[in-house]
Amino acid sequence: MTTGNSLWTQVQQEEESTEVMSGRFKQDPPSSASSDSGGEDSAVSQMKEDEANMDMGENEETQPTTPRPPSAGPQQNPTQGAVRSPRSRRQRTTSQSQTTRIREPILRGRRRTIYTAGRPPWYDCQGQLIEPFVIGVCGGSASGKTTVARKIIEELDVPWVTLLSLDSFYKVLTEKHHEEAARNEYNFDHPDAFDFELVVKTLGRLREGKKVEVPIYNFVTHRRETKTKTMYGANVIIFEGILAFYSPEVLKLLDMKVFVDTDSDERLVRRLRRDIADRGRELDGVLKQYFKFVKPAFDYYIAPSMVHADIIVPRGGENEVAINLIAQNVMTQLQQRGFKLREKLAHANLGIVRPNSLHLLPSTPQIRGLHTFIRNKDTPRDEFIFYSKRLIRLVIEHALAMLPFTDVIVETPQGVPYEGKRIATEKICGVSILRAGETMENALCEVLKDVRIGKILIQTNLDTGEPELYYLRLPKDIKDYHIFLMDATVATGAAAIMAIRVLLDHEVPEDHISLCSLLMTEQGVHNIAYAFPKVRIVTTAVDPCVNEKFYIVPGIGNFGDRYFGTEPSDQ
Repeated sequence: MTTGNSLWTQVQQEEESTEVMSGRFKQDPPSSASSDSGGEDSAVSQMKEDEANMDMGENEETQPTTPRPPSAGPQQNPTQGAVRSPRSRRQRTTSQSQTTRIREPILRGRRRTIYTAGRPPWYDCQGQLIEPFVIGVCGGSASGKTTVARKIIEELDVPWVTLLSLDSFYKVLTEKHHEEAARNEYNFDHPDAFDFELVVKTLGRLREGKKVEVPIYNFVTHRRETKTKTMYGANVIIFEGILAFYSPEVLKLLDMKVFVDTDSDERLVRRLRRDIADRGRELDGVLKQYFKFVKPAFDYYIAPSMVHADIIVPRGGENEVAINLIAQNVMTQLQQRGFKLREKLAHANLGIVRPNSLHLLPSTPQIRGLHTFIRNKDTPRDEFIFYSKRLIRLVIEHALAMLPFTDVIVETPQGVPYEGKRIATEKICGVSILRAGETMENALCEVLKDVRIGKILIQTNLDTGEPELYYLRLPKDIKDYHIFLMDATVATGAAAIMAIRVLLDHEVPEDHISLCSLLMTEQGVHNIAYAFPKVRIVTTAVDPCVNEKFYIVPGIGNFGDRYFGTEPSDQ
């Protein structure tokens, strides 16, 4: 496994405007902190290498990138060096998560710099969703709502915050409305200009921790972009907009309501600067729109909604005292709900009978012999890989035997009918938890000819010790598949629970998931079974406990490092 706990700031999205994961401090390098994990760089590089050969169809959470063009350096003489094949080489294309690329920070605060990174747990140690705290920020146009929202994010010391803007939910305009907008005669500040039905649906799904596709609105063309922003729920969700308090259905979803009260002259100056410099508008058009639509909308709809506010912030983002009080109040609410996961998992569900969902391979001399090789710290890497592959194949075959089968009759070459069995479903997908889970993919592909493969990258945050979700590559129709979730070792079960929650959020039925692993702990088995009793757990051995670093004891060490040869040097 692999992931980390930092500020979930869903502000910038994939490809600069399509997806957000979590905010992480600049000094927080992610690391693998489980016996099945490796470093992020090695996991991501390994992931990129084989993505070109993955049969994924349409995939989620990633955007394809084209191969880098050749440099314009000096050309090699074709008569020198190696002889090239006359056939043109097939170009490999890869897909990668935008969150693995270096990008500008979302926020530069006085005390820290926040970067996009991973998504920490959005559930408790029972696998149940933790109810997020939803803040609504309302105020007039150019009052500083977004600035206040971002400063609240900066003050909050929580795993993640999701920022959702009402500006994303402008309705699709008709041709007539486009003509009016071109003449600055369309009222973008009226409630009818917004798709509040979609707002309510989106906020509701975010509260449930579900994935949402948020429209991207182009203020220059007055149209929605063809691509969307992928967002998830978080510990804190901030919804901001000029009419954030207009809809009664939206008000029911808000736990705290903040109104930003800024002088009207200041708001007009800011709007002029923004619309002319950022949106390419003409001065006359901006002023015409302001006095005809913006100011009346504030007087009739926005200002009256101030009565719903729990807190009024005069002077907007300049009011640091008010922002501090808001952050303190939110932190008090979050502490009452609790967000720690792995430490609880390490001490939960001990001393109870093993669950019926655990399918342990018989402890035959062959199985124990293979374990002897892979547990021995002196086993050379080539032998470790060889015997690990043998065990992996046995686990996969055992898991396959638990799928539904149907009776079939075939005719043998001797013309005699044979009553046999056939797997009842052709839709089977393997999902590996990178990096160690990737070692199990070949065994699945060897026994299922046309199986599809998905990938999930989870890593541990050094500061918090919590897992974080960094990367997803799953088939669009994954909800229709039986899933083989693969991770070489499972310690506390934190990564596996996160991966299962991801699958459930993609509407995969719980009883369609089989977790396959070489080695697990008692805690890991009980934690997963308690949270998800319908998930089948298949493994070759169960060790008694984990140590203070969450490594399995007696265990096999760091499986990913031993398999891929990335163990740190003793020198």
